[in-house]
Amino acid sequence: MGEFQIQQSFFDQYLGKLRHVAEIIDLAPEVVEILSKPKRTIIVSIPVRMDNGKTRVFTAYRVQFNDARGPMKGGFRYHPDVNLDEVKALAALMMLKTAVVNIPYGGSKGGVKCNPKEMSRRELEVLTREYAKALAPFIGPDIDIPAPDVNTDAQVMAWFLDEYNKVVGKVVPGVVTGKPLGIGGSRGRGEATGRGVFFIGLEAASKLNVSLKDARVSIQGFGNVAFNAAKFFYELGSKIVAVSDSKGGIYNPDGLNIYKVMEVKRKEGSVTKYSEAEIISREDPLTVDCDILIPAALEWQITEKNAGNVKAKMIIEGANGPTTPEADKILSEKGVFIVPDILANAGGVVVSYFEWVQNRMGYYWSEKEVDDKLKTIMVNAFNDVYEVSNKYNVDMRTGAYITSINRIVGAMKSLGWI
Repeated sequence: MGEFQIQQSFFDQYLGKLRHVAEIIDLAPEVVEILSKPKRTIIVSIPVRMDNGKTRVFTAYRVQFNDARGPMKGGFRYHPDVNLDEVKALAALMMLKTAVVNIPYGGSKGGVKCNPKEMSRRELEVLTREYAKALAPFIGPDIDIPAPDVNTDAQVMAWFLDEYNKVVGKVVPGVVTGKPLGIGGSRGRGEATGRGVFFIGLEAASKLNVSLKDARVSIQGFGNVAFNAAKFFYELGSKIVAVSDSKGGIYNPDGLNIYKVMEVKRKEGSVTKYSEAEIISREDPLTVDCDILIPAALEWQITEKNAGNVKAKMIIEGANGPTTPEADKILSEKGVFIVPDILANAGGVVVSYFEWVQNRMGYYWSEKEVDDKLKTIMVNAFNDVYEVSNKYNVDMRTGAYITSINRIVGAMKSLGWI
C-alpha cells in the first residue's frame, strides 16, 4: 500500500506543479484539464512461455500524454514496481522535457511489470517481441517513438525494432531510438544523458561563479547516467567523493578513481567492493559533504526526512523525479540551487531526437557533430529556463515548467485545440 501511495503521489507532484504554474501564467481551466490527462493509455497483457515450460502473463503499459508539438517520445522500462501511475507521471515529464529543450516532440512512456534480473535472455527477447506486437498499431516514427529506460538497452531496442518491422512489412529504423550503431543508432547516444548533465553543470557553474576544478561531486547511482556524468566531471578535475549502486555506496573525501570503481563494479558486481573508500549506504551520497550533488538513481530519493542534511550548494537531477515537493521547499529555503530533472537529464532525449533525424535522412553524423549539437541545445535550454526563472522570480524547476508549458500551450493554440 505504501509503495502505491508513493507512485500515486509522483503523478500528484506533476499535477501540483502544473496548477502552481497555471496560477503564475494565468492558464485557462480547460488548458489545465488537457495537460492533466493523457491523450491515450494502453494496457496490454503479454503471455510468455518461460524456460520451465509454464506461461506467465505480464502487464505492460504505454501512456501517450500529448502530441501537440510532434510525435510522442519516451522510453520503456522493465521493473517489478512498474505501474500505471508511475508510467503516467513519467509520460507527463517527457512531454515537459522535450518542450524545455525545444525539440519537436510530445511525451510518452512505457513499462512492463517484470523482474528482468530473474529472466533469461530468451524470456526477455520473447517479452520484448510480444510487447512490440501489442504496441505496433499505436506507435511509429510519426506517432510515438520508444527508447531504452530502466533495465532496457540497445539489444532490447533491436529486438523491438525487428518485430515491429515484421508487423508493418518494411524496415522502419526511426520507430525506436537507442539502437545499436549497426542498425541506425547514433554515435554519442550511450553517453548522452550523462554528457548533458555535465554540460548543464558547466553552464550552472558559470552563472553562479563556481569553479568545477576541485569541486566535490557526490553521485547517487552508478548506472549509465551516473557513470558518464562522473567521468566527465572527473576528467575536468572535479573530485567525485561518493557513488552508490543497489548494494550500497562508497565515500572518499579525497576523491574516487572513477575508472577503477567501474572496473571493480564490472568484476565484482558492486561499487562496495572498491577498497580505497569507506562503505556507506546507497542513500548516503545524498548527504555527504560536497559542493554538487547529482541524484542519478530512482525517483523520490531526497525527501523531507533527509533534505535538511543535504550539504551540497547545487543539485543537478540526473534521475527523474528524485526530489519530493516537501524536500524541494526545504532545499529552497536553504538556498540550494536545483537544476530540475526535465532540464538536467534531457541529453538522452536530445540525442534520441538526433538519431531519429539521422534515420529519416539516411545520413549519419560524427560523434563530434552530435556532441557539439547536444551542447548547443543544452546550453540554450539552460539559459532559457534561467531567464524565465529570473523574470518570474521563481526557482529553476518552476522556470522549467513555465518554459515547457508555454511552448506546449502555444502549439495547442496554433492547432486550434484551445
